[in-house]
Amino acid sequence: MSNVVEQLYTGCLAQGAYYIESNGEAAVIDPLRETAPYVKMAEERGAKIKYIFETHFHADFVSGHVDLAKKTGATIVYGPTADPSYDVHVATDNEEFKLGDYVIRVLHTPGHTMESSTFLLLKGGKEEAIFTGDTLFLGDVGRPDLAVKTDLTREDLAAHLYDSLRNKIMTLPDDVTIYPGHGAGSACGKNMSKETVGKLGEQKETNYALQDMTKEEFIKQVTSGILPPPQYFPKNAMMNKFGYEDFDEVLSHGLTAMEPAAFAEAMKQEGVVVLDTRAPQTFKDGFVHGAMNIGLSGKFAPWVGALITDIKAPILLITDEGGEEEAVTRLSRVGYDNTIGFLKGGMVAWEAAGLNVETITSIPATELEAKMEEGTVDIIDVRGPNEYISQHIKGAESFPLDYINDHLNDLDKDKKYYLHCAGGYRSMIATSILRANGYNNIIDVAGGFGAIKETGIMLTEYVCPSTL
Repeated sequence: MSNVVEQLYTGCLAQGAYYIESNGEAAVIDPLRETAPYVKMAEERGAKIKYIFETHFHADFVSGHVDLAKKTGATIVYGPTADPSYDVHVATDNEEFKLGDYVIRVLHTPGHTMESSTFLLLKGGKEEAIFTGDTLFLGDVGRPDLAVKTDLTREDLAAHLYDSLRNKIMTLPDDVTIYPGHGAGSACGKNMSKETVGKLGEQKETNYALQDMTKEEFIKQVTSGILPPPQYFPKNAMMNKFGYEDFDEVLSHGLTAMEPAAFAEAMKQEGVVVLDTRAPQTFKDGFVHGAMNIGLSGKFAPWVGALITDIKAPILLITDEGGEEEAVTRLSRVGYDNTIGFLKGGMVAWEAAGLNVETITSIPATELEAKMEEGTVDIIDVRGPNEYISQHIKGAESFPLDYINDHLNDLDKDKKYYLHCAGGYRSMIATSILRANGYNNIIDVAGGFGAIKETGIMLTEYVCPSTL
């Protein structure tokens, strides 16, 4: 039988899981929450999943290791110092696991977290690949501030990371393939490449963290410029450490179809979140009062995790027809397991039932330009701080979506605001949140900053201070 190493990359989370197989024996590294794809892959190939390797206690997603082990009988393997509350094999440093023609060696590489480990794939004694999790990315290394319940500072963890990289990874041959845990777009690092597979030799030449420097210089570089982690990160890490509800159960109660009247009644529950996952420009033309719009077409799961602060909140879904299972699945990937049902028939059924429908005004950038020429307008830029600093509309106020929950009372509810992001996805999220909190004079700018730059609207740019 052939040997297989396959990367299963999920763009929404910028996350790489891995399926490895040799002579009918398979292993999965850092699986996503839903287990069916891995089980199906092994069954179709006539293989048995023998091991589930976890590089660390993930903070940015809930791994499917617990469910996958229950379904397959596979052994969950963590690196040294891991102490989860369920049955696992805690490996020793350099311990080896045989998988057909392959051998997988555990390299303890603390730094991102203390249990973080890299898995070295060998065939015939030759080092072929490393599965680095969040220890080493292409272009970056893992941030040292996400460890679960530790007395160590991020500087302490960065010092461990320095040693791990230089003593365990950089000593390997240059032709070793790197399979990282994440790519560009993940909040687990700050400078990741868009590429998701690379060679160690190239990283030794180009990755800033692998260059010749002292430990003190490394600590300073790795810890500088780190933004606070999204609020759901520690919650996901705890779920990965202590276990979670079976995914099949999550899916079952999440796929409860509700007629409009029942849906409206369920909306009265304490703390309920109405989450509308349709595209922004569809949402604006008709939505349920109080609904939050986070479209499945974008970075859905990370934005849910950043903005819905109660991970156990009951969630009611409004989706495009047939989109409810994908929504429940993607919510579960970041630990939002309490979806209680979806609106049967969607907004068509809601309107047909004669229930209240709200809309949002969205204008093209050219109309914003015309209004600015007529007089002063209040413009809100919900892009990230670095995007705003780089270039923004002259006079626009920075109001990052990332931190909107901390600033819901900072605007004037009697004013009219024109709100934009980069392309229209984040601005509709922000508009929906503000509308739900009593801001009724929010105008969305369709196409965002990309469209704005095509007009004659005056922009300001960051000018790097002169070093002369």
